[in-house]
Amino acid sequence: MNKDFTFTIKSIRLDENYHPSDNTRITTNFANLARGESRQANLRNALKMIDNRFNALANWDNPKGDRYSIELEIISVDMDIEGSGQAFPSIEVLKTNIVDYKTNERIEGIVGNNFSSYVRDYDFSIVLLDHNKDQPQFSIPDNFGDLHGKLFKYFVNSTAYQQNFKKPPVICLSVSDSKTYHRTENQHPVLGVEYQPNESSLTEQYFKKMGLQVRYFMPPNSVAPLAFYFFGDLLNDYTNLELISTISTMETFQKIYRPEIYNANAVAGKCYQPNLKNLDHSLTQIVYDREERSQLAIEQGKFAEQHFIKPYQSVLEQWSAHYA
Repeated sequence: MNKDFTFTIKSIRLDENYHPSDNTRITTNFANLARGESRQANLRNALKMIDNRFNALANWDNPKGDRYSIELEIISVDMDIEGSGQAFPSIEVLKTNIVDYKTNERIEGIVGNNFSSYVRDYDFSIVLLDHNKDQPQFSIPDNFGDLHGKLFKYFVNSTAYQQNFKKPPVICLSVSDSKTYHRTENQHPVLGVEYQPNESSLTEQYFKKMGLQVRYFMPPNSVAPLAFYFFGDLLNDYTNLELISTISTMETFQKIYRPEIYNANAVAGKCYQPNLKNLDHSLTQIVYDREERSQLAIEQGKFAEQHFIKPYQSVLEQWSAHYA
């Protein structure tokens, strides 16, 4: 089958003046911050937290802790299936750029970090819920995540990706509150102490279909491990500054959105199970409505079903059957 999908990549600066576009998933971390009366203060405080964390981790030749700052770009990927010019907003990620005030350099960071996808919303909020409705035991449908995984790999291997980004993406997420993580003896100077889960999570399995493997690290002075999804060799394919840009950005978002885990007052021990009901945590000064975010994910799944899955179902099924 000679069906070729066309990707268009757009970039917008994420700063205190950012306003979400109509195509942005409003549950996305940064978009959620940029809404309501506190939007500008939210963004300003979050960006300051990121800079402070970056300088704390990149502390060599940085005596005052103010050598660096992070600039964030929102990378939006539109996908045109039939060459009609009618593009669907398929993927949205963040790209970090590092400003070094000592050398006056602007250093390219990592693309990925946050990961946002309407089709993933469709899979988790429509397909998975419908499959388990009125069922006595939870199960995963056949071929769950296959299409999404193939579309993601197709994008990363596309000319559009290769022309815009030098390295493969790294996506950094929260650990699962239904798994137990065990500390290992492996330690990296920037990523910190490695943890291993007792079993694979649904998110792990879903991202594996996207071609991504996962490792869990708790960076220095963090209180819980983060999940790093990547291609290749996470520890050797990226520089320390690149890794720090991802840690500082995504740990900040997790402190805001999952303070019970990432802003807890006690550090994860050798055997650690995250707990979203943990009361012994501190809140950031950033306003956020987690309940609203859960409800909106279902709406966004329906949007994907209506504007992408159903209109192009036969085309997508044929393409998926032929794409390895």
